[in-house]
Amino acid sequence: MLTLGNGPLSMHPPQRVNYRLDGPAHKLMMTPFPRRVRAILGGETVLDTRDGQLLYESALLPQLYVPEVDIRLDLMHPTDHTTHCPFKGDASYWTIRVGDRAADNAVWGYPQPNPAATWLAGYRAFYWDRLDAWFDEDEEVFGHLRDPYTRVDVVASSRHIRVLAGDRVIVETSAPKVLSETGLPNRYYLPRDAVGADLLERSDTSMYCPYKGRSTYWSLRVGDELIPDVAWSYEQPLRDAGDVAGHLCFLHDRLVIEADGSPPA
Repeated sequence: MLTLGNGPLSMHPPQRVNYRLDGPAHKLMMTPFPRRVRAILGGETVLDTRDGQLLYESALLPQLYVPEVDIRLDLMHPTDHTTHCPFKGDASYWTIRVGDRAADNAVWGYPQPNPAATWLAGYRAFYWDRLDAWFDEDEEVFGHLRDPYTRVDVVASSRHIRVLAGDRVIVETSAPKVLSETGLPNRYYLPRDAVGADLLERSDTSMYCPYKGRSTYWSLRVGDELIPDVAWSYEQPLRDAGDVAGHLCFLHDRLVIEADGSPPA
């Protein structure tokens, strides 16, 4: 990912390069999103754009900005709320009203952006979770748009993986799947049948990843103790993560995870 970890627009970019990026430590970059995006509230399409722009900003996830000509401005009502960003300027806010539905301060923009970000004028951004549904072309998407600069790869491995709770080996396998996701450490997904069925209990916790799908969490039974949310799985992963179906990824401060006898890099 460009803006997080050690990405080129992050606060800690890679040092082994043969180029120099001049400018502030906090960087902004606006670039076109390559597909049509729509969003709906109360049955009304409040934005429909083929010219959306992703704003990349150091230490933040990319944010979609929509040209005002592609927004139902008749549904937007200005409010007194304002915020200040030292890099972009003073933001104005709008509430969306559709019938008896109101999404308060759900939209913001920079009518008079800072000189270094004049290209923000004429665009507005939306809080994702304050609208009912978002569509990337005709596919409904959740969480946020998938960043074109982020990818997920899953490959088979023969690394010897052990997961321990204290001195007890919870799972041991030499057939993990390695999931690599831009800007994040590798994660080892282990075959579910390598874990004793009596050790894991399904948790109520669930999260959504725009790149992998909706996760199911699992708690670990060790004697009389239940350690919550020690592992997660994707029961119906999205396309790029399809090969981790039927696998579990363990991560918890009560566990030790070894890859070929050492902690994973």
